[in-house]
Amino acid sequence: MVWTLLVLVSILVIAWSAWNYFRLKKAATFVENDEFSQLMRVGQLIDIREPSRFRQKHILGARNFPMQQFEASLGALNKEKPVLIYDDNRGVLIPRAAKILKKAGFERVYVLENGFDYWNGKVK
Repeated sequence: MVWTLLVLVSILVIAWSAWNYFRLKKAATFVENDEFSQLMRVGQLIDIREPSRFRQKHILGARNFPMQQFEASLGALNKEKPVLIYDDNRGVLIPRAAKILKKAGFERVYVLENGFDYWNGKVK
């Protein structure tokens, strides 16, 4: 009985993780530093970290849209241009932000693979 329950819970966790993974892949494209840097020339760069982290250090040219105000800030973005988002280390905020952007009609959403912790470009 206990083993059956454990197997069932494991299957549910794996299924939920896979479903969430594929939903995120439909909402955003993950890119490495070099491609992210190229896209920054034509896109809108958004840092979704807390304002205190943003003030300490951020990618040069980024605007700070913390998750608490993320949806309210979407009006400042142009749906015709790519949106590039990043967090410290591609944490739990990235899937939420990408899904919000997709639902709001943003077609080209890019995420910095591995996040700001591994960024090797210019910072402020």
